[in-house]
Amino acid sequence: MNVALWIVAGLLAAVLLVSTSKMFVPRERIARAGAAAEWVLDFSPGALRAIGTLEIFAAAGLVLPALLDIAPVLVPVTAVCVALLFTGAVVMRLRRGERTTIAADLVYLALAVFLAWGRFGPAPFTG
Repeated sequence: MNVALWIVAGLLAAVLLVSTSKMFVPRERIARAGAAAEWVLDFSPGALRAIGTLEIFAAAGLVLPALLDIAPVLVPVTAVCVALLFTGAVVMRLRRGERTTIAADLVYLALAVFLAWGRFGPAPFTG
């Protein structure tokens, strides 16, 4: 169970780090990547920077507290926050009518919930 939770934490951290590109790449260029990326045009550059900043903190919070053994309880707390982030992404996609592109967000949401459950429940870092 511990290995699976580490893999999920690493995968979610990687996904969050990759998605921070919205902080550095112009919105118009991202939107040209395809229908799944057009949502960036609904947000201001400042809002995209704020979302990207939260994603950087989330990526760090999923891995670093446990690796450094400094407040490892932050890992499941961060996983709950990541689940909330992806819940917002699912709601945004539903409002935009993007039902075909919602699958990835639902998978990431499920992984974040699994990580939170696993680290709060059967495989915590403490105890």
